[in-house]
Amino acid sequence: MKHLLISAVIVFSFLKVIAHPIPDIPILGSFYNDGNASILVEIDTRSFAEDPESVPFLTQSSFNELSSQQKEDLLRKGKVMISEALEIKFGHRDWHLPNFVFSFTEKNATELSEENIVVIRASHQEFLPSNSAFYQIRAKKEAAYDLVFSNLINDVPQRRVNVLFPEEESFQLDLSFIDGKRMPKEEPNLNGSTQPKQESIEKRRSDARSTFLSFCRQGFVHVLPLGLDHILFVLGLFFLSRKWKPILYQVSVFTIAHTITLGLATLDLISAPSHVVEPIIAASIAMVAIENIFFPGYRHTRLFVVFFFGLIHGLGFAGAFSAFNLEPTSLVIGLLGFNVGVELGQLAVISIVFISTFWLKDEFSYRKLVVIPGSSLIALMGIYWTIERVFF
Repeated sequence: MKHLLISAVIVFSFLKVIAHPIPDIPILGSFYNDGNASILVEIDTRSFAEDPESVPFLTQSSFNELSSQQKEDLLRKGKVMISEALEIKFGHRDWHLPNFVFSFTEKNATELSEENIVVIRASHQEFLPSNSAFYQIRAKKEAAYDLVFSNLINDVPQRRVNVLFPEEESFQLDLSFIDGKRMPKEEPNLNGSTQPKQESIEKRRSDARSTFLSFCRQGFVHVLPLGLDHILFVLGLFFLSRKWKPILYQVSVFTIAHTITLGLATLDLISAPSHVVEPIIAASIAMVAIENIFFPGYRHTRLFVVFFFGLIHGLGFAGAFSAFNLEPTSLVIGLLGFNVGVELGQLAVISIVFISTFWLKDEFSYRKLVVIPGSSLIALMGIYWTIERVFF
């Protein structure tokens, strides 16, 4: 018990640092044949907090109550975040940070039923010369959050989307259509040749693969290592029994449940406020861990509990898509890739723990040395999070 309490104190000291991440930062580029180009960046003001998930969205009414100095401070923080996160490049010009204009803008409420959400918008506009062959961005080493790279060409959303981690560069978006030299590759040329169609099909497939893999990696990272609450819930499922059937039943039901709500929430068909979702997620962690301690042994009724909490966890993951709007096909591909990444992250967590405890063949010893201490620590974390997210 003494070692358990010491471990709990150490872990609690890090909880605010490794809490569930908020949506990444969207970078939207818009380009036209005449060379007109604009870049928009949106920042959720929660990103300035130590634990973003513990603070509410900045709603319109809350924004109206801020003083001029407080609003200026938010804009200043936004400028610092962008300067530490982003650089862009047009053609063979050097990497640079554009002269963004910072302001506040409203987004339609997705998690709040009555009020719109206020975010910081950084905008840059310029006319590009005809020799601007491509456009790309890179995430700097100091970037606090991942960057989501999406684009419009002549108001048409492009299917290829990148999620960039710190010190990564995006793909090069082809801008050779500027000044009407030729149309973008996704459109067939005017002489009726079938070659552009074949080129377009190949490009679409390549773009789909790139988008899928990019979001798949993001989904994996949202579980391991960033999703501590999700990791603990999966561990709670695993600690109940090491037999493959109970593990398969629980993980499958959990996967189906959070896939349903992740998809519905991403498509804006359902919504729930984060101040309701996050405490329930925390309580779910505590409940499955407590059940492992006092009600050992698998029972099919456990699946109903897992399914319900899986629905709630899916709403929590939906935040990963709420910050930006994607072209419908890209949204489906990205959603599928993200969900596959989440499942791979879950399997990685289970595999690591299984391999780490495989040497304990005796079930009594396994329960005494792993299940009871591990579930106790998980339960304490879940209870701590629940109290923090409800009252603080």
